[in-house]
Amino acid sequence: MRRPHLAVRALLRLRVQRTTWPRHALILTDTPRPNCPDCGGNGGHSYDYGDHETGEYAGTDWWSCPCWIEDRRWVLLPLPHCTPSGGYSDEPPF
Repeated sequence: MRRPHLAVRALLRLRVQRTTWPRHALILTDTPRPNCPDCGGNGGHSYDYGDHETGEYAGTDWWSCPCWIEDRRWVLLPLPHCTPSGGYSDEPPF
């Protein structure tokens, strides 16, 4: 017998987003659960860590919340990377 309260269901909350890396494109991506008790809808937590020997600040790391999968994305439409005709101007804007 299967217990429904123990089953984990992953519901996608999709949105369209513009990205510039590795190329300009419109992508369909997952978003964090807005009422998640762990991350509060931010998708995770950043935390600072220090060097074990000196105790100095060494960087910031990111803990991704399990309420979403940040690597889940699909390219909808590749966008062209255009420069203005004639190139860019060296003139000041005013």
